[in-house]
Amino acid sequence: MAETVAELMVKDVLTVEPSDTIGEAAEKMHAANVGAVVVLEDMVRVIGIVTERDLLRAVAQRARPAEARVRQWMTMDPVTIEPETTIEDAARIMFDHNFRHLPVVKEGRPLGIVSLRLLSRWAFESVQRAH
Repeated sequence: MAETVAELMVKDVLTVEPSDTIGEAAEKMHAANVGAVVVLEDMVRVIGIVTERDLLRAVAQRARPAEARVRQWMTMDPVTIEPETTIEDAARIMFDHNFRHLPVVKEGRPLGIVSLRLLSRWAFESVQRAH
């Protein structure tokens, strides 16, 4: 059974650049059926995250998807965790901050992402194994 987020995380991190439009970010999220994209500076360093909530906020404020830039709507300097973080600690961070997605980074570079959905599946499977 997985103990660290490295064993649980999705390794194919969907990314965008701050200069991309929120429409482009939304298209990528929709195509990949995910609820968040990580924002990279120079396609290397994590500087933000765009989530479904950020897109909802943009729509509610009448942002134009083809014009509004990710940098205007992203959550800057997101809380991140390292691959050695325990699953329990990741869950605690997510619950304490009301996050649904948590980027996994090493030296500022994205390695993966943990979602509430993954944590729920892990917890469900843990309960199933216990019975």
